[in-house]
Amino acid sequence: MQIEYPVLCQFPGCGRPAGFKVASQWSDGTTHELKTYSLSCEFCLPSLLRQARERHKACPRSAGETLGKPGVYQRSNPRNSLELTRRPDLETA
Repeated sequence: MQIEYPVLCQFPGCGRPAGFKVASQWSDGTTHELKTYSLSCEFCLPSLLRQARERHKACPRSAGETLGKPGVYQRSNPRNSLELTRRPDLETA
């Protein structure tokens, strides 16, 4: 039996459901995945995306490691992060 629980926005004090994931494409040359910076509601998204961009600049990388720019992904199927839809229309704010 799988227990369902709400995933909440990670902005301090928010508590709304998180409909978005702020993440970057990461690879070490063999493995590819999304590096999560935060989970966000629509209201806190601009602030959390801005914070992710600052963290991205300071993130060290090893030889052969790649890390794309932070993007916004719709959490339409929250159980499978490989099927998240990227929302570039929300990344310009």
